[in-house]
Amino acid sequence: MNGTKKEIEELVKTLAAATLDPDVEVIVGAPSIYLDHTKRLLPCNIKLSAQNCFKVPKGAFTGEISPMMIKDVGATYVILGHSERRHLFSECNKLIGEKVQHALAEGLSVIACIGELLEEREAGQTEQVVFEQMEAIAAGVSDWSKVVLAYEPVWAIGTGKTASPKQAQEVHCKLRGWLKEKVSEKVANDTRIIYGGSVTAANCKELAKEKDIDGFLVGGASLKPEFIQIINAKMQK
Repeated sequence: MNGTKKEIEELVKTLAAATLDPDVEVIVGAPSIYLDHTKRLLPCNIKLSAQNCFKVPKGAFTGEISPMMIKDVGATYVILGHSERRHLFSECNKLIGEKVQHALAEGLSVIACIGELLEEREAGQTEQVVFEQMEAIAAGVSDWSKVVLAYEPVWAIGTGKTASPKQAQEVHCKLRGWLKEKVSEKVANDTRIIYGGSVTAANCKELAKEKDIDGFLVGGASLKPEFIQIINAKMQK
């Protein structure tokens, strides 16, 4: 929940003027009220995502937006299951799974988020929690090429803490193993699993070196010039 029209114009201007790694897919997630405005500004090499949506095309759900509406303004992605949706707005695994299923059925690509709380990690429940979240998401997926998974340890979001590259890689590896066992080896190899948890220019290069970390879900740093450095993490010496 950041930005004004003017601020978005400045952010897009910075992105448009930058030299970006051509091998990196860049997607920006604007607040729903600014999706149309952002689409008009974005260069063609940057895609647009909504930050959330509901599980039906239309109806008496005041304040919600649907995948149909998101597509209508030219966005092609939606972020679902973000930790803030889960823990601030009490969205359960079942609801998130239903939303994923509907968004995919409507032709959107989905960035599906999973992750554990600090008390869950300290109790040794990380694997159990993220696998339960995965099961709810996977139940609604028939085409995994339209899904990007985002692992975001809740204890490392907005706290200044970051999972070490080793901690992040460990969970990413387990998620890829889950996909191999529950879906297929091809899906496990092809599905992008990105990391979100206080990613900054200072830590992105080390995180990007890990085998199973395929990209980043960037929070506050996406509002700063350092976002360019994060996009180009693999290019930096």
